[in-house]
Amino acid sequence: QVQMAESGGASVQAGESLRLSCTASGLTFDDHTMAWFRQAPGNGREGVSCISWSGAYTNYADSVEGRFTISRDNDKNTLWLQMDNLQPEDTAMYYCAADGRCGDSGHYTDFDYWGQGTQVTVSS
Repeated sequence: QVQMAESGGASVQAGESLRLSCTASGLTFDDHTMAWFRQAPGNGREGVSCISWSGAYTNYADSVEGRFTISRDNDKNTLWLQMDNLQPEDTAMYYCAADGRCGDSGHYTDFDYWGQGTQVTVSS
């Protein structure tokens, strides 16, 4: 059974940083493309960042390019999202996902496995 668990969400002020983590079990972690998504109240889910199995390829939504950094450690079955210069519009539930396709600029599809999410709230 695949299990994925996010952590690291918090309430912060604009301009501050957070680092989200996602640990996965029940799958061969380094076989899979991984991604972060987010969903704000009243909005649809949007792709934030995506990383290939090796970490050699990464992609970001335009709205976070230059502020967020995705990374992974396949030995630890862990995915991270470093979020710097957070803004109120980054407020959302953040989800990690495994086994999908990385498109351009946040267009990530066909992810099969999902975590329960971690809440990020940014106040001005």
